[in-house]
Amino acid sequence: MGTLIDRYLFREFLPPFILNLLFFIFVFLMTRILEITNMVVNYRIGLGTVIWMLLYATPQFLEFVVPMSVMMAILLTLLRLSGDNEIVALKAGGVSVYRLLPSVMTFALIGGLLTALVTLWAAPRGRLELKGVVQRATRSTDLSLVLKERTFNDAFDGVMLFVSRIDPATRELVDVFIEDQRHRPLKIAIVAPRGRLVAETGNAGYRLELHNGTVQRVDLANRTADTIGFDIYEVALKVKASNAAPVSVIRTENEMGPGELGRWIDSLKPKDPRRASALLAWHQRLAIPAACLCLGFMALPLGVQSRTARRSFGLGLGLASFLAYYLLLSAGKILGEAGYLAPVIGMWLPNAVSAGFGAWLLVRCAEERPVQWRLWPRR
Repeated sequence: MGTLIDRYLFREFLPPFILNLLFFIFVFLMTRILEITNMVVNYRIGLGTVIWMLLYATPQFLEFVVPMSVMMAILLTLLRLSGDNEIVALKAGGVSVYRLLPSVMTFALIGGLLTALVTLWAAPRGRLELKGVVQRATRSTDLSLVLKERTFNDAFDGVMLFVSRIDPATRELVDVFIEDQRHRPLKIAIVAPRGRLVAETGNAGYRLELHNGTVQRVDLANRTADTIGFDIYEVALKVKASNAAPVSVIRTENEMGPGELGRWIDSLKPKDPRRASALLAWHQRLAIPAACLCLGFMALPLGVQSRTARRSFGLGLGLASFLAYYLLLSAGKILGEAGYLAPVIGMWLPNAVSAGFGAWLLVRCAEERPVQWRLWPRR
């Protein structure tokens, strides 16, 4: 009897899990649709490159999509069983709510192991590969396509470049400001209303053509200054060696594998501020897989004691529960980075709260004392 129940529940968990997994991946990918459209239309990045970028970005979504799908699958399945009076039939046959725990926790454990595979290996590797794809894509095209508006761009050697706006159709730079630090002790500032960045063939150099601007030069040693107006002015630019490298070898905490991150933490001193950030990244990789167990455990009493079997109710209840977990996780991360909480407490506190709340609900459910959910209290 027990084996039959476990197999039945496990089969019922799989279809909603797969549907929720595909649905939430689609929703997360749609959040990138504006960025993808901008790359294809304005940045002239090929469709194949965009597909690779989406594939490498998918593990970052799966970190949260898999726990959410596990919880939603358990919740929706138990809501359907409650609505079809199958839970009542099991209780009438002498099956306690606690007897449903092994199948629920086994399914949640499988989801946790899958999430651990993503957080420990797939997501860091995906972020690193995504960085490489972006760097290769930006180097294979005109650098003017990747300059950021209203940002001080320091991609060039000895030159700081500020562009107010970039015309997406003509790639013309509007309201250009340049601080040239290559002619010390002179301080040179160049301002022009229009400009165009032209790549030099055969090297990593560029030529910036400016129109109708001024050059201001200040000689601090001789205490002299002069201003020169021009109709056309050309500035030779050379890309920094770090930006011309094939791929950056410096990895952040989110791009390190588990072994490399552990060695990085051991190499940092206890008072180093980078140690707290690295510890937060380490505990987050372990706490999110454990969230599958905690959220799945909490979904059991939520689904069993609910009086409605509507999927809209289950979807809203599951999303609200996961939103509360994510808010607690974000708050723990912020407080951990600020030094108000230890990294282990900030990352594991949401799991403890979810497990504790789930245990309280499970005891009340087993004692036939359901919790009444009301948006407004009685008068």
